[in-house]
Amino acid sequence: MSPRRKSHDSSSSSSSSSSSSSSDSASSKRYKKMDQYRSDDHEGSFHVGMPAVPPQFPDTHDREQHHGDHNATGGQFPSPPPYAGHAPAPPPSGYRLPLTTTTAFPDLHQTGQPPFYDADGVSPVFIGSALFEKSVHPCKIGPHLQPFASVPYGGGEHGHHGRYDLLPFRPDQMEFVYTSHGRIPPGRRPVEGGYEDGGEKLYHAVAVVSGVKVPGKAGEHLDGCRVAFGGVEYSMDDNYEIL
Repeated sequence: MSPRRKSHDSSSSSSSSSSSSSSDSASSKRYKKMDQYRSDDHEGSFHVGMPAVPPQFPDTHDREQHHGDHNATGGQFPSPPPYAGHAPAPPPSGYRLPLTTTTAFPDLHQTGQPPFYDADGVSPVFIGSALFEKSVHPCKIGPHLQPFASVPYGGGEHGHHGRYDLLPFRPDQMEFVYTSHGRIPPGRRPVEGGYEDGGEKLYHAVAVVSGVKVPGKAGEHLDGCRVAFGGVEYSMDDNYEIL
């Protein structure tokens, strides 16, 4: 949103007693002068002090309404609502880092600490979402993966080329909670990780495969979760977690 420009009336409030013809004449001269100023300006430039349209003042009815509101509160305008004093809740999908597989992998300052590590115990693994033409799927992300994003789909593990979003894990705002059969734990708000072609919601999930915690996707329509590891898509009905 571009900032509003404030236009200043050259007359004070006491000038309301002046005749309408004098006001019209003054306004006409003022805007003629403004038009001349614009015509002398260089092409393509714009002066902040010159409003593009005449300022809009409230009519008599509006003034009487404001005056009535003022009197109705004993000479004081209504007080603004109290300040909540805390930061707004994060969006349903969290605060994400938009990336692409054609650019360098971001550093830890941008990604935050990795929530998981691969089978070697040293390669960091992050959570995120891969963007397709008609859907968005939760995926696992790692600088050692080629490409950086890997998606469980159709029984296999598929490397994703193109746009993906990395979700920095914030322990102070997020946690993984155990669930089963696609259920959302009572009293919890899962982080939205994407959606299917048909609009069904997908959430970030993690399941253990061969002793390794592997990020993947979950959904009520899946009756569980799906994760990709070693080139294979694994389906888990229970004993998995969602974010």
